[in-house]
Amino acid sequence: MTLPEIAMDSAVPPDHRSGYVAVVGRPSVGKSTLVNALVGQKVAIVSEKAQTTRNRILGILTRPEAQVIFVDTPGIHRPLHRLGEYMVEAAQAAVPDADLVLFVADGSVPPATEDRLVAEFLARNCRVPVLLVVNKMDRLRARDVQANTEAYLALAKHEAWMMTSATRGDNLDKLLEMILQRLSPGPRFYPEGQVTDLQERFVAAELVREQVLRLLHQEVPHAVAVVVDEFKERHEGLTYIAATIYVEKESQKGIVIGSGGSMLKKIGASAREEIERMLQGKAFLELWVKVRPKWRRDDATLRNVGYGA
Repeated sequence: MTLPEIAMDSAVPPDHRSGYVAVVGRPSVGKSTLVNALVGQKVAIVSEKAQTTRNRILGILTRPEAQVIFVDTPGIHRPLHRLGEYMVEAAQAAVPDADLVLFVADGSVPPATEDRLVAEFLARNCRVPVLLVVNKMDRLRARDVQANTEAYLALAKHEAWMMTSATRGDNLDKLLEMILQRLSPGPRFYPEGQVTDLQERFVAAELVREQVLRLLHQEVPHAVAVVVDEFKERHEGLTYIAATIYVEKESQKGIVIGSGGSMLKKIGASAREEIERMLQGKAFLELWVKVRPKWRRDDATLRNVGYGA
């Protein structure tokens, strides 16, 4: 960590702790929901659909005695296209630089093949403490508690573990205490009050994609990318945002637009509400839909829509 990246603060106590915590696991185990809950506000979009998170996203929790930088990652899975490969690479790349790893699992079901992929990757590549987080206890049936818990404990090499519900908040205070105990003394890397390193332009694109995930089904959400083409303040209190929703097929374009533009209007209205909440001001959002065939399989196109180097 170079000197300019450290937020100098004379108020930081001498025993202040800090560190990067990589949050890893297979898709749909609640990693982003967990990070949002621990940070105390929304920094990552969430959805019931698998592979919602496509990039590494920082969530920064600053307390008087510590600063925890959570690194939310895409779900580790067996990729079917170049986008999937990029997502897995992004998740795996977060581990070597971490000071601590949270291996998040869905405790309401037994371990799946992709949970084993995560466990095997960490066993080979992780050199820092791993905390096992058995999440979704609110969905765990009483008759499955022992079997599912024992299966995860046997699967993952870990220093300690905690059962949680990120949606209800169960045991998150205990999990956070476990995290703080394992961080080393260090400075604040980000100013107090900053909760992510993401630019508002990126967040706006993600908030549009979140509404596509929420409102559409089947194959369409996974074939969608969102690019913000223009983001500027028109006058005090109003931000103009123009964004393009990319899909892979003409049929998907029709679904996103909907009859008479009805679906696109729903997506835009819901996304605008979330964007205004982020900006704490008014926004004017214009959306277009374009087709880029097989964009998930092409490196150059992936870079153009914001994925990859």
